Amino acid sequence: MSPRATKIAPLKNPRYALLRRIPSVDEILNAPEAAPLIALAGRDLVITEVRQTLADLRKTALSAKGNGAAAGAVERQSLQILETVAARIRAAVAPSLRPVINATGVILHTNLGRAPLSLAAIERIAAIARYSNLEYDISTGRRGKRDIHTSLSLANLAGAEAAIVVNNNAAAVFLALNTFARDAEVIVSRGELIEIGDGFRIPEIMAASGAHLREVGTTNRTRLADYECAINERTRMLLRVHPSNFKIVGFSNRPDLAELVALGRKRRIPVFEDLGSGCLADLSGAGIAEPLVRESLAAGAGIVCFSGDKLLGGPQGGIIAGRKKFIQRIRRNPLFRALRVDKLTIAALEATLTAYRRGALDEIPALRMIRFAPTQIEARASAFIENLRHHIDAETALELRDGFSVIGGGSTPEQKLPTKLIAVRRAGHSAAQLENRLRQPDSQIPVIARIEKDMLVIDLRTVFEEEEGDLRAALVAALSSPKI
Repeated sequence: MSPRATKIAPLKNPRYALLRRIPSVDEILNAPEAAPLIALAGRDLVITEVRQTLADLRKTALSAKGNGAAAGAVERQSLQILETVAARIRAAVAPSLRPVINATGVILHTNLGRAPLSLAAIERIAAIARYSNLEYDISTGRRGKRDIHTSLSLANLAGAEAAIVVNNNAAAVFLALNTFARDAEVIVSRGELIEIGDGFRIPEIMAASGAHLREVGTTNRTRLADYECAINERTRMLLRVHPSNFKIVGFSNRPDLAELVALGRKRRIPVFEDLGSGCLADLSGAGIAEPLVRESLAAGAGIVCFSGDKLLGGPQGGIIAGRKKFIQRIRRNPLFRALRVDKLTIAALEATLTAYRRGALDEIPALRMIRFAPTQIEARASAFIENLRHHIDAETALELRDGFSVIGGGSTPEQKLPTKLIAVRRAGHSAAQLENRLRQPDSQIPVIARIEKDMLVIDLRTVFEEEEGDLRAALVAALSSPKI
């Protein structure tokens, strides 16, 4: 083919004719409507999104058949380029981490951030977010330690001689094992080799810490004699793991903590208990049986560790408490610096512990939700349904039914809290469709609900009262959407 023919051929091809209708990058950037986008996201990001949008449009033009309908489609898309770019920009600059309404009834919902923080904790975070005396002793004008802001309160509330905080409970277990049993043995029952969230397993954490696992007993029965027979010159610790996320029933047995402590004292080996959830307040009045941190330390455990964002009701953290000589040794481990918490965590934890000290447990959202009586939830749910009926049509059925909430977060297995559920059904809409619309709304805050027996169910136990207006608006929008 001659060079002349090569130049003329594209003009005769309808697809290439469509390409000529597509504006250039400069034409789009110089349009008045582009200025707000550039101010919002910066020129570089806008250019990137414009180029990508134009590339998509050229691909459409090249794949078109060249008829009038195809030309019209390309023409319309060319006119809508700035709208498309604007949508891309808004999606690119929008925060990925977003607030949601938890209507599932799972109080410590791991996927939704576990324990919601108290208003006092939120205010303390805001107050400390800039400069603070994190590691500065105001009285002396010298460098201080960040531990002092929470260690005394934690130790007092736990009944310990000392306490420190790292970034989560897995880190707490890792640090304690690395400090006392690196290149040595730790004895643990086979029935306690648990897996915690996201696939992390106690044996793997132990291996990473440098400690060597010495398994004793069986999955369902471990005796004190099993520990005693396994002790040797390389044994540095007896590990006891609270099964906070599972329960063994039936033909099962394990030694009491006091028995294990007595053995440890006899052989001069410390007992380390991983309590997992970490309960500082007695929740038996709400029907929840969970060991208290204070009780484990009173029984003689040398070290205990537990989470800050589970039953404690504070920010994510791993708390290590126990005898002062053990805690000091852990703190001197160089890895402590790598695993320490930041000023915002300390601020939130300090505010949470202050509520404990004052006995104001209802100021801690997770504890308040656990302690809600079914009658309280029923009153709220009945009022919510009555109000919602004024905003929906006759095709929507609302029903108040008995149900259960759970604590979640790998805590209190098989323990449930009686509640009242709002069940929602709409003609022509499946429960899955309603759930999806609540979760991915056009403008409202996302609502995370659950489905039971092909009905959408809402549990107000985990919905803050100030969120009820947003929840109602989200439900009205989801229920008024066209049938699918």
